[in-house]
Amino acid sequence: MSTAPPDKSRVEEPRFRDALRTLPARVWIISLGILVNQVGNFLPVFIVLYLTERGYSAGAAGLVLGVSGLGKVLGNAVGGYLADRLGRRWTIVLSAVTTAALTAVVPYLAALPVIIVVVGLIGVTSQIYRPAAAAVLIDAVSSNQERLAAFGVFRFAMNVGSALGGVIGGVLAATSYVELFLGNAVACLLFGVVMALLLRDGPRSAADGKDAEAKADRAAGYRQALADRALVRFLVMILVAEFVYIQSSVALPLHVNDVGLSERDFGLLIGLNGLLVLALELPITGWVSRYRLEYVLAFGNLVIGVGLALTGFMDSMVLLAATVVLWSLGEMISTSVSQAYLGSMAPPHLVGRYQGLYGVAYTIGTGAGPLIGGALYAFSPWGLWTLVGLAGLLAAQLCLPRRGAAPAVKEADS
Repeated sequence: MSTAPPDKSRVEEPRFRDALRTLPARVWIISLGILVNQVGNFLPVFIVLYLTERGYSAGAAGLVLGVSGLGKVLGNAVGGYLADRLGRRWTIVLSAVTTAALTAVVPYLAALPVIIVVVGLIGVTSQIYRPAAAAVLIDAVSSNQERLAAFGVFRFAMNVGSALGGVIGGVLAATSYVELFLGNAVACLLFGVVMALLLRDGPRSAADGKDAEAKADRAAGYRQALADRALVRFLVMILVAEFVYIQSSVALPLHVNDVGLSERDFGLLIGLNGLLVLALELPITGWVSRYRLEYVLAFGNLVIGVGLALTGFMDSMVLLAATVVLWSLGEMISTSVSQAYLGSMAPPHLVGRYQGLYGVAYTIGTGAGPLIGGALYAFSPWGLWTLVGLAGLLAAQLCLPRRGAAPAVKEADS
């Protein structure tokens, strides 16, 4: 008598809540640090307003943003290298301290070329910590459920910090931009101090330190990482998915304006997204943790693409709010899962570089998305919404396991 095969889409592991309660101290320390850092992360949000208020043109402000974006791409690559070679803790400290020093001098700069150079360097230094922070989470846990719980907590801290930072930054900007940027510098420095005093790098495997082949792999670095076809496929997916998601900040406000709604209405829609993510992302991460992560990522990307593509059909606040709920659901399903999934793919000695490449793909997607989306919307709004829907389908398809390929995440981590 034959029996039905087990359901491979479900992952039999300890419950997500149990994993959440037993997370190591390092997860909570790095999450506390990112909360502090995000609360004071004012410069990327207010630099355009600061420059235009000082009399620089919108074109000059755009140039500064562009150079900063290129710096962020480089910063993730450098951060991935340093996380594997220098160690997680000191990479984060280096990033925080250098960013604090550079940010503190911004309000005292006068010449535009100097501002461009300094803000570009801030773009580099402010991203160096990201691969190392993700690597701390991956080092600290071993099972699939624990990885999801760790990144869920980290994301929650980041979202809370961003929400608080937006409010505090608005108050400081209305008072003094000097106070704004000095406050940013203090937050970065505090982040570095907390990491230097409380964070400890996890013990490295003795086999990894002694094995000659592992040392040769470490020396190969990014070359070896990019030889992993599964990683390259994942990175392409991230780039496409971020192009889709960033249209919530580019095409959505343009559409809101075109249908006769106001900036206040757009702010309410984005506020709805923020409230949903803060309230529901961690519980949703726990719910989807029971399923194979490739399918979770595919479903999340599909929902984001469909939700944003439907924006073009909506012409009222109620209907637009419904699409925001839809693509916010996709965001909550896929965001924490993506880095946890990547953590399961990386060899121990290349965790930092894998996360660095993730940051590079993410930054390119969020940087190119506004340029492509804005230009295409100006030419044909329906062309953009169609592209968004198709790109969402492509991102979902890239998540699905290839036929005959072994799952990147084991069905049951012990």
